[in-house]
Amino acid sequence: MTEHSDSNGQGAVTTRRGIRSFVLRQGRMTEGQKKAYERCWPKYGLTREQGMIDPREVFGREAWLNLEIGFGMGKSLADMAEAAPEQDFIGVEVHLAGVGALLKEVEDRGLENVRIYAIDANDVIDLCLPDACLDRVMLFFPDPWHKKRHHKRRLVQPEFCQRIRHKLRVGGIFHLATDWENYAEHMMEVLSDSEGFANDEGDGKFAPRPEHRPITKFEQRGARLGHGVWDLVFRRTN
Repeated sequence: MTEHSDSNGQGAVTTRRGIRSFVLRQGRMTEGQKKAYERCWPKYGLTREQGMIDPREVFGREAWLNLEIGFGMGKSLADMAEAAPEQDFIGVEVHLAGVGALLKEVEDRGLENVRIYAIDANDVIDLCLPDACLDRVMLFFPDPWHKKRHHKRRLVQPEFCQRIRHKLRVGGIFHLATDWENYAEHMMEVLSDSEGFANDEGDGKFAPRPEHRPITKFEQRGARLGHGVWDLVFRRTN
């Protein structure tokens, strides 16, 4: 497995040892993505080496702050940022093709309210974000690791949720979505048992898709095939 480094001014994609929730694919960036990356990373990229950020300095204002973990190819994040220019968005993605694709969207749309990390979200949470700085954390369609022997690789675990909790302000939102029913049930169980979180919809209930979450092409295709999608919206209570 090759881990990207140096090209974005940082070292290996993660500093954490042990089980990972992701596998680095070696997909290449298209020429357009590569050029957008080269032009835009210095302005929109954030690195672990910068340490703890002050979002007000990063964005030049104080605004509602969103974190999306694993934005894929970035179109949904760009859609959300374009629809809510009064809010700020930090996206995290380890696959450089996705980073390049989002940077191209940011450039083409002239978005000023997006910043990007190209490292493990765990490092972003632990090393880069101050406590209580986030208004919303979004985790949409993470790898379900559907085989039972791989469930330990799922990102949504009790310890992870507590680390997310500390980065949210009291009243802040943790919004998750998955198209795997078993993972949805796992998420519901973990978050329902997590200290300091309350389900916005009531105990054990899934949420309707909030208007701010765009419907992806992947999701539309799944709907045509009869696949379900489960949203969970939990709020930090203390």
